[in-house]
Amino acid sequence: MTPFGARLRALRELRGVSLAQLADTIQVSSAYLSALEHGHRGRPSAGLLHQVNEFFGLIWDEADALSRLAALSHPRVIIDTAGLSPDATELANRLAERIRGLEPGRLRALLDTLGE
Repeated sequence: MTPFGARLRALRELRGVSLAQLADTIQVSSAYLSALEHGHRGRPSAGLLHQVNEFFGLIWDEADALSRLAALSHPRVIIDTAGLSPDATELANRLAERIRGLEPGRLRALLDTLGE
């Protein structure tokens, strides 16, 4: 699940909206929304973000936060370390090798270290 997918699901559950209801209202398939929630699709388009914001009545900070989560939600990331230090290249490679095995607490600690 991606950060955007997790937030979308939380919004739906908080408001008591089914996947089918949301999909029907914003005119996309339930399968597409499910794939977004589970991280099987890339980032949502700006148009879809707008529709989701409008559906849930998100404005200003909430809408901006959802956009930031969408930007961080591409399920396949490529890191180009050409021209960077050997340490940067090593970090990228180690992360790629080990990310699936990291415990949630370690992942959170790494994210906190990197900041926003």
